Amino acid sequence: MTEAEQPSAAPSPVGAAAAPASAPRPLTTVERLSDGPRPDRLVSWLVTLGITAFAFVLRWVNIGRPKGLVFDETYYPKEAWTMLHLGYEGKWPDFQPGHPKLKINDAIAQGMVDGWSPEASFVVHPPLGKWLIAVGEHFFGMNSFGWRFSSLVAGTLLVLVTIRLARRLSRSTLVGAIAGVLLTLDGLAFTMSRIGLLDIFQALFLVSAVACVAADRDWFRHRLARHLTRHGLDDLGGRFGPALLFRPWRLAAGILFGLAIGVKWNSLFVLASMGIVSVVWDVSARRLSGAGPRAWSSLLRDGIPAFIHLVVVAVPVYLACWTGWLTTHGGWGRGWGAEHPDHWLVRFFGAPLGSLMHYHQDMYNFHTGSGMMTATHVYEANPWGWLIMYRPIGIDAVNDIKPGVDGCEAVNDTCLRVISGAGTPLLWWMALAALFAGLAFWVAGRDWRFGLPIVAMASTYLPWFKYMDRPLFFFYAICIIPFTVTILAMCLGKIIGPADGPHRRRGARIAGAAVAAVAANFAFIYPILTDGLLTRKAWMARMWFKSWI
Repeated sequence: MTEAEQPSAAPSPVGAAAAPASAPRPLTTVERLSDGPRPDRLVSWLVTLGITAFAFVLRWVNIGRPKGLVFDETYYPKEAWTMLHLGYEGKWPDFQPGHPKLKINDAIAQGMVDGWSPEASFVVHPPLGKWLIAVGEHFFGMNSFGWRFSSLVAGTLLVLVTIRLARRLSRSTLVGAIAGVLLTLDGLAFTMSRIGLLDIFQALFLVSAVACVAADRDWFRHRLARHLTRHGLDDLGGRFGPALLFRPWRLAAGILFGLAIGVKWNSLFVLASMGIVSVVWDVSARRLSGAGPRAWSSLLRDGIPAFIHLVVVAVPVYLACWTGWLTTHGGWGRGWGAEHPDHWLVRFFGAPLGSLMHYHQDMYNFHTGSGMMTATHVYEANPWGWLIMYRPIGIDAVNDIKPGVDGCEAVNDTCLRVISGAGTPLLWWMALAALFAGLAFWVAGRDWRFGLPIVAMASTYLPWFKYMDRPLFFFYAICIIPFTVTILAMCLGKIIGPADGPHRRRGARIAGAAVAAVAANFAFIYPILTDGLLTRKAWMARMWFKSWI
C-alpha cells in the first residue's frame, strides 16, 4: 500500500494533543510531506544519552570475567591479535610453544600471548569485525577486557541507534525511550555486548543503516515540500519534480551496509530489501506530491541513483575492509594470483583482487560445502524456534563446583557458573506478539511506520531457513531483536495513546507494567548471563524448558 493511498492525516505520535471533537482540517500536501520527528530534539538527545549511559554501565560491570576465551572467542580475538602484528590472520598452535602440555587458550589466559606464527590461517568471515576487536586489544592488551571492549562499545551504540530509529518511526521520544530500555534489558543483546564475537558489530551497522534509510525518507519528502513551497505550488501538477540526485542519508546507509557486509556476508539481504523499500518510498512520495503517472518513472530516475548510493558505494567500502590482506603478502591465498597469472580473474582484475575473489570462492564453498552441511552441534538451534527462544546457546560453563570451593555455599547440592546466550524470555515473547500486531497495523491499518522494522527483521531472519541443514545458533538472532523491540515499543505507544487521550493513564500503566516485567525477568536471569555463582537448584529454576538445558 503506497502512502498516497493513505488517509490524509499523518499518524499521530505518542504525546500529541488529542484531536478536537469536530472533524480536523485535511492536511495539505506540503504538510503531509513535512511530517517528521517531533521538535523536542534537545530533550530527546538527553533521554537517548541517559539510557545509553545506563546500558554502557550495565554491560561494563565485570566484563572481564571470565578471564579466558569463551565459546567462539577461541577464533576472533586470536585472529585479531595476529592481524595487529601481521595485517592478516596468523596461525595459533594447539599448545603454547615451549610448554607442550599447556593449551594455547590457557596460556593466553595466563598472559602468554606470543604463541602465534606468521603462517596464514584460513578464515571464513570478512575481516572488519576482527579489526574492531583488535582496536580494543591495541589499547588494553590481549586480555579478556581488551578483546571484549569493542563489543561493549558496539552493544552500547546499538541501544542508541535503536532509540533514534524507534523515535523517528513513531514520531515519539517516549516510544524511542521504551525501545532503548527494552533493548538494554534484553539478555541476548546484553551477552553479545560482553564477548568478543562478530555479530554485535553486524547488528550495529545494520540497524544504523536502516536508521539512515528511514532518515532518507524524511529528508526526501522534506525536500519535495520545500520545492513546492519555494515555487508556490499546491502540488507538482503531474510533473516529476526535482531530481535530488545526491542523498546524504542514503549515502550514509550505503557506507554502513558496506561495513555490515565487511563483518558478515548475510548483511547483503538487508541491503537488498532496504534498497527496494527506499525506492518504493520515493515513488510513493512523488505520487503524494502530485506527480501522477510520472511518479512511476522514479523507479529508474530515483532507482538508479539509489543503486549507486547503496550498492556501488558499498563495494569499495567492503573492499577497504580487506586493506590489511591486500597490502601484505602472507595472508591465506594472497599469492594465488601470482601463481595463476593466466586465470581470467587475474587477467581482468589483477593479481591482488583476483586472489581476493578466489579466496571468496573458497570461503563460500566452506559455508555451503558438505563439511558444514553434515556438521552437528549440541547447541544448534533451528530458526523456527528463534522467535520463541526455543534453544538458547551455552557460551561458557564451570559445572559441579563443590561446597566450599569458589565461594559455593550449597547444602546437599553443587554450584556452577554459566554464561548463556539467552534473550529475556518475556521480552522475546511480547515482541513476537507485537510482530503480529505490527503486521496488522501495517497491512490492514496502512501504517507505514511498522513496515520498515518488519521488512528489516524479516531480511535478517528469513534467509536462514535456506541453510537449516547446517548448524545454526540462536545468537545469530542478535540482528533481529533491535527491530522487534522497535515494533514492540511502537505497539506500546499505541496502547498509551496521545497525550490528552481518554485512556492514556490506563495505557501508560499497561506499558509500564510490560517494561517492569521485562526488567524483573532480566534481573532474574542476570546470573546466567554473567558467570554468576549459582547452586544447581537455582540454575534449574531459570531453565524453564527442557530445551534450555
